[in-house]
Amino acid sequence: MKLIEFGLILLGVLLNAAAQLFLKAGVRQIGHFDFSAANIVPIGWSLATNLPIIGGLSCYVISVVVWIMALSRVEVSIAYPMLSIGYVVNAGLAWWLFGEAVTAQRLAGIAVIIIGVILVARSS
Repeated sequence: MKLIEFGLILLGVLLNAAAQLFLKAGVRQIGHFDFSAANIVPIGWSLATNLPIIGGLSCYVISVVVWIMALSRVEVSIAYPMLSIGYVVNAGLAWWLFGEAVTAQRLAGIAVIIIGVILVARSS
């Protein structure tokens, strides 16, 4: 895999991971809400005007453009498994930013993901 190809995949993955973290930050600001007819407008407005939510959705849009560029250069059977890097990034950043638990079992799962990504990347 060429450096530009890996760079596009990694940028897409990181933008996707950032989107998740922005969405989580936005929802934390809004708080828990129930889906009901009475909540559609107030919660919809809160979501639509929340800066972290807007940032997360923006990251998704940009990540799609970057991902399309990556797919134009790399086989999908190689590129798609690389999205798993996002799980690793998000687990670490969710722990750091939000205080989410990273248990031994989660760390073992992360290690399996890393090994799998390395195997797929080396297969090309």
